[in-house]
Amino acid sequence: MAEEQSAVIIRCENINKKFKSKTVLEDISFAVNRGEFLSLLGPSGCGKTTILRMLIGIEKPSSGKIIKDGVDITDTAPRERNIGIVFQNYSLFPNMDVYHNISYALQSRKLSKEEIDKKVKDIVETVGLEEHIYKKPKQLSGGQQQRVAIARTLVLNPDVILFDEPMSALDAEIKVVLRQQLKEIQKKLKITMIYVTHDQEEAFALSDRIMVLNDLRIAQLDTPYNLYHHPNDPFVKRFIVDHLDLKVKSIEDSIQEDKA
Repeated sequence: MAEEQSAVIIRCENINKKFKSKTVLEDISFAVNRGEFLSLLGPSGCGKTTILRMLIGIEKPSSGKIIKDGVDITDTAPRERNIGIVFQNYSLFPNMDVYHNISYALQSRKLSKEEIDKKVKDIVETVGLEEHIYKKPKQLSGGQQQRVAIARTLVLNPDVILFDEPMSALDAEIKVVLRQQLKEIQKKLKITMIYVTHDQEEAFALSDRIMVLNDLRIAQLDTPYNLYHHPNDPFVKRFIVDHLDLKVKSIEDSIQEDKA
């Protein structure tokens, strides 16, 4: 039991969330393992981003607890949680180059210039942006800008990184490349990542496990394999299995048309 508990980095217990009289999440309980890539998947308005905002501390649950490393952080300030977040819009400083966008996050940590320089250059190498280190955001592609945003979060050495639909504004081709890069970064650093998306293919490409949300609750939390082969909820079958089958059929039909 002790081994199992040590593997869990975040546990949410019986989380409920209301905005005024509207319930958006009802009795949500789940655990996230250390070093895991967990995606929160579901249609718009199902509560994915609300869960993220509660984990980072921007929102508080109406009831329930959030436990991190065995400590109740439900009421802990965001800056004291050691959890990072990457948003969809990058939020880079347009007047700063890549180096200074990343180093800015370290300014308040009272590190020497040498320490900051080493940390920035190490993380730039990790995300594969060495040749772009002195470029401004406008000189970078969308995918490169997103990697800067990821590097800026990673350089603070968080225990967990949250992602709020970070690829939704990118072209399909860039998305595929960035997915692979993100998964490689996660494996290399063995860092816990929790990723919000409404894109089934994206969740399947990235995740160790996927939490499918629907109608205020968790419909199923499982591996991609089990979600596809053993859906335990009619919504999961429609949202996952039927969607992916339709996607595959559409691709096969296009190939047949090209051959004809």
